[in-house]
Amino acid sequence: MVEENNQKDQEKNIKKKKTEKIKLKQILTVGKRKSAIARASIKQGTGKIKINGKLLDLYEPEFIRMFISEPIILAGDVSKQVDISVNVRGGGIFGQAEAARQAIAKGLVELDSSLKQKFLEYDRTLLVADSRRNEPHKPSRSKQGPRRHKQRSKR
Repeated sequence: MVEENNQKDQEKNIKKKKTEKIKLKQILTVGKRKSAIARASIKQGTGKIKINGKLLDLYEPEFIRMFISEPIILAGDVSKQVDISVNVRGGGIFGQAEAARQAIAKGLVELDSSLKQKFLEYDRTLLVADSRRNEPHKPSRSKQGPRRHKQRSKR
């Protein structure tokens, strides 16, 4: 009799777990490229993606919209279950796009670790920041650039 009660309790618990929606904590990630910094927050939702408060579907130019949506397409169903909000500052248009793309990819990997290998095989910069930066200009030739010297005559 005690065993029957335990079985019934276990069945009730299983039914409760199936009917409960899994609550997702908010995931915060950062993506960087040159001087652009993107901060993404991922939470449970219906698949809306906003960049600086603007829906990704309305983002222009189209090439950059497609570039940012690469990790979302690769993730498939995982990205349809969450809302992603990205805040990007600094840098140029393309630097901001790369930073946003990286922040989204990092968040999706934190959500589902099976995506990591897929992202790395597709494009390593989705998860690993590019460390290259501009070389600072040197004194006495600051307008010409960091390595420019005065032209010398051979004869």
